[in-house]
This record gives sequence, structure tokens and C-alpha cells, in this order.
Amino acid sequence: MDIFDKIEQKRGLDEPEKGIIVGLAADSMPVHDRSTEESLDELEALLETAGGTCLGRVLQNMKKPKPRTFIGEGKVEEVKELAKANDCNVIVFDNELSPSQTRALTEEFEMRVLDRSSLILDIFAGRARTREGRLQVELAQYNYLLPRLSGMWTHLVSQTGSSAPIGTRGPGETQLETDRRHIRRKIDKLRAELNEVIRTRDTQRRLREKNDVSVVALVGYTNAGKSTLLNFLTGAGIQAENRLFDTLDTTTRRLEVEDIGEILISDTVGFIRKLPHHLVSAFKATLEELKYADLIIHVIDASSPEWEEQVRVVDDLIVTLGAGETPRIEAYNKCDRIEADARRRGDDIVMISARTGQGTEELLKLMQERLSDRKKKVTLRLPYDKAGLVETLHRDGTVKDTRYLEDSIEVDTVVGPSLLGKIKEYIV
Repeated sequence: MDIFDKIEQKRGLDEPEKGIIVGLAADSMPVHDRSTEESLDELEALLETAGGTCLGRVLQNMKKPKPRTFIGEGKVEEVKELAKANDCNVIVFDNELSPSQTRALTEEFEMRVLDRSSLILDIFAGRARTREGRLQVELAQYNYLLPRLSGMWTHLVSQTGSSAPIGTRGPGETQLETDRRHIRRKIDKLRAELNEVIRTRDTQRRLREKNDVSVVALVGYTNAGKSTLLNFLTGAGIQAENRLFDTLDTTTRRLEVEDIGEILISDTVGFIRKLPHHLVSAFKATLEELKYADLIIHVIDASSPEWEEQVRVVDDLIVTLGAGETPRIEAYNKCDRIEADARRRGDDIVMISARTGQGTEELLKLMQERLSDRKKKVTLRLPYDKAGLVETLHRDGTVKDTRYLEDSIEVDTVVGPSLLGKIKEYIV
């Protein structure tokens, strides 16, 4: 089986794989890259989401990572003994490892070594359902794999050098370069296909803008309850379970908002701390929709002890994706699980329970207020000599109802700011 077969291979294990999770908090690391007990809790949940089970954890504090093995030699031995005692077959690091560190640790432990990025990529590969989702995950996988190829050919050596054993010279370098060229061609092909997706999105976006349709994006940390909220508001019927990255593919549904009319509301992929940059880059076609949204609803798990850190992660990614200036509502979800005195209050804050519907009326009212600057539902009374405006309303606005009276035409319509200025004198 070559490396390309491995990428496509599905997990078919009868029982969960057994793993040890390892984290490093080094003084030389940026604060948000350091491992903590909380980030290891999250890594354990990711391992379970991927189909494994955690049988032990190791967290080390030191001044700076070791160039070769990342963690100290003593911790390497400790992890080795822990894995052997528990009959484990995978070691998962909470931090991102360099290709050389992954190779060195694989040799030390004599079993598979994954870092947080590769584990998340594995989960995404199993969750992508749409063609767009699969393209984005595959592109991220190949970008992650490319610099790590050389470690996969350690059974073969370079073409050069007289000290190589007889029969091992040549094929290693040849196969390695062949695979690199193969992967680069795959990456170019995937990027071209994703560019088509971007062009399609641009066309859809221009059509929405022409029809003056407001777009609301649901964002939040993974498992905050975005899909549950979308289901409650629109009856979308999408899968929503209590697990990380349960929904990967973006889902968009129509929603009727009082005095605004019909809007589009989208559920985006959940964010997570230390989200692999390969994924952020690959999913840019999807995530950049945030930049064009008229309103962002940041869904926050109010019951999580880590909610403040999760808010920081999401806020940072929103800014990275160019949507920092977009109007935003903070919807603190799962409020039925917290004490009343722990509830948040503010102009753009609402406490909700997407499961029970508590607070969703207030959320809809806030959405109406924030979107009303862009669109407004009005009733017009047009004289018959202005009947031509009805056609304009159909073309540039949304006509809800038309009534032909004795001396005028009465129209219920939803219009944007530019059209509102032309018809304001006929508003009832």
C-alpha cells in the first residue's frame, strides 16, 4: 500500500485504538501554544472523536523544546513505558511537531506518532460529506503530508553514497521525488477545483446582493451548539450531536424575520484552538463567507469552564478571516445549564438554549434590529401614475403582497437602503 492509498483508507477497526496523549508547556513558546490540562482534555476528546481511547497522559514543563524529540529524554522513556504497560499503538502530541521530530519520536516509540494537526485532519477527513468539503480536506492533507514524505521512505536510502547496503541505493530518492511530484500535481489540481468553487460562490453572492438578501453567519467553537440553533430556528434537520466537529460542511437555510423578510442563515465549521493553518487555508473558500455576511452570530457554550478562551480563539479567527468589522451578536448557549448569576448581559448579548428554545425570541428580535439598517419591511401606497414602481420593487426588492385599491396600489415589500430613498414618500 503506497502513501496515496493510506490517505483514502477508511478506518475499519473492531475496537478503539489505544493512545497516550502528550503535551509540552515551554517558556519559549507563545502562551496560546503551550499545553495545559484543559488543552489535554480537549485532545482526549479529539482522540475519542477520531475513534480512539486515551489510556494515559503526560504533560511536561521546560524552558524550550528539544530539537530532536520535542520533549525531554526522561519524558520519552516515561511515555514509552506508559504505552508499553497499556498495550498502546499510537502516541498523540498536543503541540505541532516538525517532520524530523515526528520521525525521531516514531523511531523512539516504535509506533505511530501524531500531532494535534494530523489528528484534526483525520477527523475532518471522516466528516466531509459534500464535494467542496472533501476537496478542502484533501488539499489540507496533501499540504500537511508534503514536507513529511522523506520520513516515509526510511527503509530506502539516497541514490548517492558508497556506504549504502547493496540493493538499497537508488529507489529511495527516486520514489521520494516521484511522490513529491505526484503530490504537487494533486495540490495544483485541487486548488484549481477550489477556485471553481470560489467563482461559483462569487456568482451566488452577487445574485444575493442584487436581490438584497441579508446573510447571517453562525460561528463558534466546535460543539458550542451552532447546528442545534440552526435546526431550532429553521427546522434544517441537520445532524447535531454532542461531539467535536460533528458538522463540517456548511449548511445554509432560509429564515423569515419580522419586518426584514427572508434572510439566509449559514452554519459554518466549528473553530478550535491550535486549528491547523493548512485547514484554515484550505477552508478559506468556505470561511471567507464570514467576510461578506451582514451579521455574525457568535454562539458560545456558556456552560464550558473554558468559554473565555474559546471566545478568544473564535474572535482571533474572525479577525484573521477579514470579518472583524462585521456587526456581531454574542449568543451564550446552554444557559439552562448555568446558574442565573453567571449569565452575561449587554447590548449585543443574549442568553439562549438552542435545545429548549429559551431566549431565541430575544435573539430574533436582536437580529431584526441589527439587520434593519440594511433592509426594511414597509407598506407603500402608490398612485396609479406611479405603477411602474411595482416592477422596480419586484426587480430590486422583495414584494410580499400587492392590493389594487380604487385610487392606489398598496404594496407590502422589503427593500434595501438605496431603494428606500426612492419610495419613502409613499410609505404608509
